[in-house]
Amino acid sequence: MDDVLEHAGHLECMTCGHEWSASPQSEQPDQADGPRVVKDAYGTVLADGDSITLIKDLKLKGSTQVIKGGTKAKGIRLVDGDHEISCKIEGAAIGLKACFVKKA
Repeated sequence: MDDVLEHAGHLECMTCGHEWSASPQSEQPDQADGPRVVKDAYGTVLADGDSITLIKDLKLKGSTQVIKGGTKAKGIRLVDGDHEISCKIEGAAIGLKACFVKKA
């Protein structure tokens, strides 16, 4: 992602304001090795190619656009980073956090 601000000891997403540690994940002892599991807002496991639905209105940072709750996206991709989901909504490529979606 290109929209990441670097602060002393942590990083911040300019899109949503999420902050996380700047240390590489391999150095973080609390993370278990193995396949990554991404769950939606209700605890359902998501996989590449699933369809999702937004559970609330989301403002796009840097613009006046709002993506309405109930908007669907098909064929998602799970990616590394703080925005776990990469998809297209209304023709625009968007990164989403899994806590704002449910599996359709």
